[in-house]
Amino acid sequence: MIVTKQKDIKELVKYIDKFNSFFLIGCSECATLCGTGSEEAILKLKEWIESQNKKITGWLIAKTGCQILGTKKELKQYKEVIDEAQCILVLSCGAGTQTITEFFDSKPVIPVNDTLFIGNMRRFREFEEKCRACGECYLIFTGVCVVTLCPKSMLNGPCGGYKDEKCEVNPKMKCAWITAYNILEKKGLVDSFYNGLLGPKDWSKSNSPRFSGKEK
Repeated sequence: MIVTKQKDIKELVKYIDKFNSFFLIGCSECATLCGTGSEEAILKLKEWIESQNKKITGWLIAKTGCQILGTKKELKQYKEVIDEAQCILVLSCGAGTQTITEFFDSKPVIPVNDTLFIGNMRRFREFEEKCRACGECYLIFTGVCVVTLCPKSMLNGPCGGYKDEKCEVNPKMKCAWITAYNILEKKGLVDSFYNGLLGPKDWSKSNSPRFSGKEK
């Protein structure tokens, strides 16, 4: 999932201060799980904005904010109240915010959230970064993403600086390659890994912007 956090209210004030009316858009997917794009988050922001003597013309929680055609269809029924708003505030990830920006050429679209990383939810709204979307997945070899979990992104084993199974860069964290080795050992795959070392990573696959699907 894409993990987000809401901007500090003092920062948000700088962006919205000159506007007096707003339409709010959340997302029922990742941002809702993070608590940054849910109905609760929308209503809390709505209450705060109205306490500043500003107006909320309406709000919507998009089914999937980054789904362009679906979100566009959802917004059609809100055209009148969106037209009344001077500005649109988006409570989703950066992809969802850019979906909304694409729809409105002349109306300011402001992200309420900062996008942090792709991660897993260990406990309720406690998140761990797990994937860097690097374009070439090695999980079949390592079980965990060493590109993400190793601060040095070591590909063929640990660096020489780890000590007592702890990371040299962050001693509070277990070395990613110790974790990977333990997984391989339990699965009986250590030998097969050593027989096919990964070699240099093709970082060209992570060049941005990237596309997937039909050619444009």
